[in-house]
Amino acid sequence: MEKILFVADVQADGSLPKIAREVLSGAVKLSGELDGATLTVGLIGGDVQAAADSIAGCGAAAFLGVAGDDFAVSRYSSDAAAAEALVRKSEATLVVAPGTARLARTLPGVAQRVGGRIDSHVADVQVDGGTVRVERWFYRQRMVAAMSRSQRPWFLLIDLGVFDLLGGAEGSAPVEAVPVEIPPSRTQVVGEEAASAEAQTIRPDADVLFVAGAGWTKKQADGQTHLPEAQTLILGFLNETGSSLGSSKSLVDQSGEGQEVLSFMSHVNQVGQTGSTPRHPKGLATCCHGEEPHVVGWRFIKERRAVNLDPGCGWAQGKADVLYVADAFEVMAKVNEILGGG
Repeated sequence: MEKILFVADVQADGSLPKIAREVLSGAVKLSGELDGATLTVGLIGGDVQAAADSIAGCGAAAFLGVAGDDFAVSRYSSDAAAAEALVRKSEATLVVAPGTARLARTLPGVAQRVGGRIDSHVADVQVDGGTVRVERWFYRQRMVAAMSRSQRPWFLLIDLGVFDLLGGAEGSAPVEAVPVEIPPSRTQVVGEEAASAEAQTIRPDADVLFVAGAGWTKKQADGQTHLPEAQTLILGFLNETGSSLGSSKSLVDQSGEGQEVLSFMSHVNQVGQTGSTPRHPKGLATCCHGEEPHVVGWRFIKERRAVNLDPGCGWAQGKADVLYVADAFEVMAKVNEILGGG
């Protein structure tokens, strides 16, 4: 009989991030498909009660919490101690967690402490004949493998977009406080400094992923480059829609080649074969050719559209749901005009 523990870190405002509510939906589904399985929720944060109340109706048999000022911010020593305490208290055999930055750096160490095993970037979880199987992508997202483990506890860090969002589970949850002895720390968190809304271009929870290719920096029909205009158009679209910004490798590599680049673009924005593989409901690619290095990063985007002047580009070969054969500068200028009510 599997004992499932769902672990999540609570945000500063007391809520759970979107990915956590998705993964909890998967944990609920998993507990229902495994005979005799139980589900326990474990939360870590400054104050976890509001987060627990928001998912009170998920069907969990128990709610555990590690709360206090020491757990309000991300720090490995305190987070690892909290997660370990939750695992031991629940006697979990399966630990299901969202792949947030905070848990992704913490749970591998916790798995080692409790003699378990961990798999990250899990793309699916299924029950086959009473056996839990997960899917993961390998070799730069080109091969998918289905795998299972006999070792327990087994930790699963699940990516965004794998499960549907859990909804309608609000209520009142009785949270049992789990005591944690925090080891001596050599570091102290004195505060946080967040990027301004204008500077924040990577938004995992955004409905739309906007990908810019190297064509934005190339010479246009008049034989000149138009970097300032490109920056204005791209940032205008991001600000109007709240979209997340992605980039092709060829565009971010230009900075290392001494070429003029978009000031807000870095390797962190790179998606594709050698970059990230985001999961947004919709995606719009502009000024990139749509060959394999680009498409690999788009495999989990549900609705794919592209703008390219070449009607024979990779996107046109069935790799995009819709291809607009047009000038991206003109298209985005019109789109921004419509979005701005102009």
